[in-house]
Amino acid sequence: MVGATGTIGRATVRALVRHGHEVMCFVRARSGAPPVIPGVTVRTGDITSAASVTRDGFRGEPFDAVVSCLASRSGGPKDAWAIDHQAHLHVLEGAKQVGATHYVLLSAICVQRPKLQFQHAKLAFEQALMASGLTWSIVRPTAFFKSLSGQVKRVQQGKPFLLFGDGTLTACKPISDDDVAEYLAACLTDRTRANRILPIGGPGPAITLREQGELLCRLAGKPPRFKSVPVQFFDAIIGVLSALGVVMPPLRDKAEFARIGRYYATESMLLWDPVAQRYDAEATPSFGTDTLADHYTRLLRGDVADDRGEHAVF
Repeated sequence: MVGATGTIGRATVRALVRHGHEVMCFVRARSGAPPVIPGVTVRTGDITSAASVTRDGFRGEPFDAVVSCLASRSGGPKDAWAIDHQAHLHVLEGAKQVGATHYVLLSAICVQRPKLQFQHAKLAFEQALMASGLTWSIVRPTAFFKSLSGQVKRVQQGKPFLLFGDGTLTACKPISDDDVAEYLAACLTDRTRANRILPIGGPGPAITLREQGELLCRLAGKPPRFKSVPVQFFDAIIGVLSALGVVMPPLRDKAEFARIGRYYATESMLLWDPVAQRYDAEATPSFGTDTLADHYTRLLRGDVADDRGEHAVF
């Protein structure tokens, strides 16, 4: 298992253990003792080094399968190609050397309309995996609950819920960490999921950004209040940072982060119909039992924390 220390990764480790698998997690080496993950073996090393993956991770021992929740943290071009592509290639080669026969990959539904570097990096590895000769399962979830959690405190404080445009530009079928984890773990034994690209959303109908705001306000006991942010806000930032990036290279990544924000403000996280040239909510598969309303309720009660990472838009 790689990518075991992120939120989805931790849930997936729990699901694999529940399913009765013997799990080894290969995690980043840090100062001090390695992290303790209940029920599994933990090994540390450098995922960006082919030698470390082979020497410190696989150690020449037999493995049946790899499950990967590994993803770049920032989505910046350098990080994306180092992790979403090259590090996965290291793991794939190591898996083949020790006789693993199945590779379960957590990807993302947004790669079906790639406009960003991290999407191209993910797609490049997907192609390599499909050509590897191993059995593969590529799981492409829609929006995660945590990516829709950034405005809970705003609403609790009585501030308006921020929309892009009128709040109906995009829709998604959000899915929880635990439901994604259960789906990933079952790929190891469900032969109908072998050698397939598997888009997956959570239970219930698709929900727009405005509907997310209405739901959150209702659960928080607040009157629905909205403030519209024009999509052109991102265009202006992208233009300025791209121009400055010509002479100040560190700003190139900042421009890419703005492009990421614009992408998620304008593209639905649903299955894309290439013939009709539109997103299709009805064709997007649903899985699991945990709903966004359940998640918002837990956040409002303080039962869970907001864990969106350092590049959240809100």
